Amino acid sequence: MKHLAAMAAITKTALTSSRLVKSPSGLLLVRSVCTTPAISAPATTATADPAPGITSSKAPNLKNFAIYRWDPDRTEKPQLKTYTVNTAECGPMVLDALIKIKNEIDSSLSFRRSCREGICGSCAMNIEGSNGLACLTKIDTDPKSETKITPLPHMYVVKDLVVDMTQFYSQYKSIEPWLKTKNPSPGGKEHLQTKKDRKKLDGMYECILCACCTTSCPSYWWNPEKYLGPAALLQAHR
Repeated sequence: MKHLAAMAAITKTALTSSRLVKSPSGLLLVRSVCTTPAISAPATTATADPAPGITSSKAPNLKNFAIYRWDPDRTEKPQLKTYTVNTAECGPMVLDALIKIKNEIDSSLSFRRSCREGICGSCAMNIEGSNGLACLTKIDTDPKSETKITPLPHMYVVKDLVVDMTQFYSQYKSIEPWLKTKNPSPGGKEHLQTKKDRKKLDGMYECILCACCTTSCPSYWWNPEKYLGPAALLQAHR
């Protein structure tokens, strides 16, 4: 409506600015002298940008996390360091608490993470005595209990919660974990797979190589050089 009103005002100005002009042939011409008035933009009210970061209206819920710390570049022995986190200001998963600690409390804390969706397996660690993914493990919000977080057991530690996965991947590579066929493909094209054949792979291809099962296996603890572990054997069976 404001736009139409402005256009009407312009038209009215053009009509009132018209005048008669005599042409060389003696005809009277109507010449319009239209000066378009400037149309000011609608007034806007400036608002300040919200404060950076996320603030919570929830009551504070302080939670202690005892996290394994070790730096190979320092002389200190491995230790558990306690951090206090307000879980009302972060997500519900253990990974959210770790990210908050690294971003706001101690930037030297090291751990792996990537997808945050339980797909990549990067954030595998031992949480309260059980191996699992930090992005899928919910925080125990009881402020009286302390959550203990350590690296995957029986693995060489690179730093803090980061373990050396070299041997794990080498064993995985040794079983040649890809599908093979005894017969060449017809005409050099791909093999067609029936739904029945595809169903045979269910339960065997979902492994994300997080090493949680392998590092939970006592047989792997005592014979890691000889025993391939559950993850590699699963792929070999496939």
